[in-house]
Formats: sequence, structure tokens, C-alpha cells
Amino acid sequence: MEFEPVIGLEVHAQLLTRSKIFCGCSTQYGAPPNSSTCPVCLGLPGALPVLNREAIGMAIKAALSLGCRINTDSIFARKNYFYPDLPKGYQISQYDRPLAQAGKVDVLVGYREEGGRVQKYENKSFRIHRLHLEEDAGKSLHSPGGDSLVDLNRTGVPLVEIVTEADFRSPDEAYDFLVLLRRTLLFLGVCDGNMEQGSLRCDANVSVRPIGASTFGTKTEVKNLNSFRFVRKALEYEIERQIDLIKRGGKVEQETRQWDEALEKTTVMRSKEEAHDYRYFPEPDLLPVRVEESWLEQIRSTMPELPEPRRRRLQEEYDLDIESSLALIQSRSFADYFESAAQISRQPQAVYNWMVGDLTRELKRDGRDISDCPVSPEHLAELIQMLDAGQISSKMAKDVFAKMYSDGSSPRKIVEAEGMAQISDADQLARIIDTVLEAHPDKVDAYREGKHGLIGFFVGQVMRETKGQANPQVVNQLLEERLQPVE
Repeated sequence: MEFEPVIGLEVHAQLLTRSKIFCGCSTQYGAPPNSSTCPVCLGLPGALPVLNREAIGMAIKAALSLGCRINTDSIFARKNYFYPDLPKGYQISQYDRPLAQAGKVDVLVGYREEGGRVQKYENKSFRIHRLHLEEDAGKSLHSPGGDSLVDLNRTGVPLVEIVTEADFRSPDEAYDFLVLLRRTLLFLGVCDGNMEQGSLRCDANVSVRPIGASTFGTKTEVKNLNSFRFVRKALEYEIERQIDLIKRGGKVEQETRQWDEALEKTTVMRSKEEAHDYRYFPEPDLLPVRVEESWLEQIRSTMPELPEPRRRRLQEEYDLDIESSLALIQSRSFADYFESAAQISRQPQAVYNWMVGDLTRELKRDGRDISDCPVSPEHLAELIQMLDAGQISSKMAKDVFAKMYSDGSSPRKIVEAEGMAQISDADQLARIIDTVLEAHPDKVDAYREGKHGLIGFFVGQVMRETKGQANPQVVNQLLEERLQPVE
């Protein structure tokens, strides 16, 4: 019997507000433990929450980007459970009346073979069940000696939880959806997408069923996957584990599991909770949230072009392949840089090659973002134009680029100041070539007798005489003319 996986995702994304969702404490990451707290986020008696309007606006942006219907009225609820990093003994979340529902996202999925190479691309649509707001919990820190400490700085940081339908049928589909979701949140400027710091986290619900079956199998939930690589590996392992268990006559138990990277397997955390275990009831200290149409239209007017529509436009307008267009939408600023340089130079492929090559290498080395790049799009376009016009060689262009990156100068000024202009004048190069040939009559005779590999020797001599500034194409052409046998 053949099986297929059924996967649904729950993604938590911290919103980029400066203050927490129900109080004025800072959301800045890395503050000293328990320093960004107050009576509200500590859950002290008598403290009352006050809703952060900016968090609602950011959540609406995220919901609109996912094609969701924004509910006119939504309410907050108390989700009751006990954990050391949850000081109130409950989490303020949304339950039966969330902010947004019924969305859909179009994703370009790359189906990969063993080794990660993409075999084919296919456009797929995945449904969003709901998007709701809630507060984050604190963080428990466990020492090797067995001690546990609690840092409540994260308590009350605004989150959106994005819950998909169980529409994914492979780890590749889930992976590419998550990559696009992260890019979308970055384009919107509502989440920094930093999975290592926990500002973007994913839980995956996984089950398997016989191919052709209409009912779902028993699912397990894999919690707190904080990298896309872990998502893929955890899904692949859990799918195989469940299929093997069923084929051996066993039964999948509904439970919560975690990915153990050291063991490269999922392990049991606890039995899976149901909604009734949390004893949800409406939050009595917060009024319902009402989203007026005028505010909704105002938010819509500020929405940027989203990653997938932009990818399709870049591919079509600049005649790029799929891989190139995907690389360009890694961030909004990266795509903006490309378009600025491509429109000036009118050589999009050359711009792309420089960006994913030399420019990205230098930025990674320095830990910089493209928005902090010392080489402006205008200067990169100018460098490409100079190279295309034969004013500098490819080797010179590399040297000029290095100077551009170090001090932000324009390539033309660098070339003029360093005397690096390429020599392309045929008469000037012909005189130098004649001098070289006269100095090596034996090698000229050998070339004319059939040793054509000596052309490289002559090119090298000319480049030495011109200190590397001769145009190699012109040099080769002139040498071939002058080295023809004498009639």
C-alpha cells in the first residue's frame, strides 16, 4: 500500500512594534533578562492590558498579503495553561472570533530530487484557515547542571499566528510556502523573520493516509521548528516514521513531538492538547476589536508589491530564468537594487551576475545588508556600461569594483585617478604588437610553421608592455592579422 502525507502548518511571527501588545515595555531583543517587564506583562494583580493599535495594523497587513478576509469584529480570549514562562497562568489570544480568515497563497514549488536539486517547478495554491493575534510567552533557560531560569522579556511581545489548512502533500511544498511567507513578512516590514532569535517559529501537523483515501490519518504535531532546514528534515523523518509504523501493524498516537537535531529524529514531548483543554473564554479586560473600512483601505494603500507577483514580473520584464527571479526576491531591498541598476545599465543579466557574485560575497563577509551597501545601483550600472563599451577589461572591472566597495567612489573616477583605462585604439596597439613581434622573430617563425599555441605568449607580452590595459579582443584580432604567413 502506498501512502501520502497530509501536512498543515502553524506559524508564529513576532510583529515589529517597538512596544508590547498590551503594555509600553520595549520589544527590543537582547536586553538584560527580565529588564523589559512591567506589572502588566508580569501579570501582577490589578494590572490591566491596553491594546497596541500598531500591532493590529501590522497583523491586518499580513492577513491581506495572504488573501484573508478581515473580520469587522474580533475578540480576545484567555487561553489557560500553566508553564513557568507564562506569569499570568493564561495567554491572551484569539479563538472563535479571530482577526482574519479564509485566505489563499499562490506558491511556486520546486520539487527536489535526492541531493536537493530541483526537478521541476509547479504553481500551487495553499489555503489559510485563520490569522489571529496573541501575546508571546517568556523563555525558559535550562543549564547543563539541571537548573532552569526564566526570562520574561519576551512575555507580551505581539505575535500573529498563521494557521494553514492541511493542503501540503510533501516537505517541498511546506518548505517553499514557508520561504515565501517569510519573504512576504519581510517585504511588508511587519516581522524581521529571524528564526534563530525566535521571531519566526513553525509547528507542523503531520499525518499519512493511503493514496486515494478521503479521510485524514491520526496526526502528530512537531513543535518549535526554528529553521527551514529543520522543517524539511523533521517532516521527512516523521512521514517515514508513521508509514513504517503503520506497515508494521502499529498505530500512530496523537501527540506533540519535537525535532532532535543531534539524533536527527522526532521525539515525544507530551500528549496532544485539544481546544477544550485550554478552557478558552472571552478576555474580560479587553473590548472587541472593530476594524472600520476606512482604516482597512488606508492600510491597503500602503501595501507593497508582494514577493511572488514581483518575481513573476521580474522574470518577464527582464527575461530572467526562474532561479534568478527567485534569488532577486530574497528581500525587498535586494529586488529594488536590481531594478534600479538594470534600468540604468539596460543589462539585467550582467547586473544579476554582479549582485549574486562579487556584491553578495562582499556583503556576507562584512555582515551587511544590501540596504547598507557602499556600491550604489548607479555606480554598479556605470561599471557595467564601461565594461560593455570596452573602456575597461573584465580583470580591471574586478579591481575597480573592489575600490568602489571600499570607499563608495564612482568607477569612472577610480579609472581616471588610477590610470586604469583600457587601451582599445587599434593604431596604438598595432605599434606595440609590431615591437613585440620584432623582439621575438624565432617565435614568429614557429607560429607560422603551425605552433598556434604561441598566440598566448604574444598576448602576454603585449599585456606586459601595456601593464594589463590592452583590450584582449583587439590584441587577439591584430595578432592574428600580423602573424599570417608572408606571401
